[in-house]
Amino acid sequence: MFDIMGMMGKVKEAQAKIKEAQGRLVHLSAEGEAGAGLVRVFVNGERKVLKIEMDESLLTPNDREMLSDLIVAATNKAMEAIEIKIKTEMKSATEGMLPNIPGMDLGSMFG
Repeated sequence: MFDIMGMMGKVKEAQAKIKEAQGRLVHLSAEGEAGAGLVRVFVNGERKVLKIEMDESLLTPNDREMLSDLIVAATNKAMEAIEIKIKTEMKSATEGMLPNIPGMDLGSMFG
């Protein structure tokens, strides 16, 4: 027979672990680079840009458009990298909490 009370307890436990994991996301960080390292962007697990570093050789009026493109590319790479870390963190927080239901990935639901 289905144990609804046991399941509800597991759900509450999973919610607490998810909330705890979400609190740790600010401590995650990732970096993206473009132009062979001429531009580097750092982001955290809250998907916020923390810092942008760029080579001084790009700081000329002639390189303005290229600099913009490199910042966008590096930011996108950093965001892709942090998404992987977020999913891993959230998945580990919920692993084994609820029964394995095909197609239901709690880690990605809350990341």
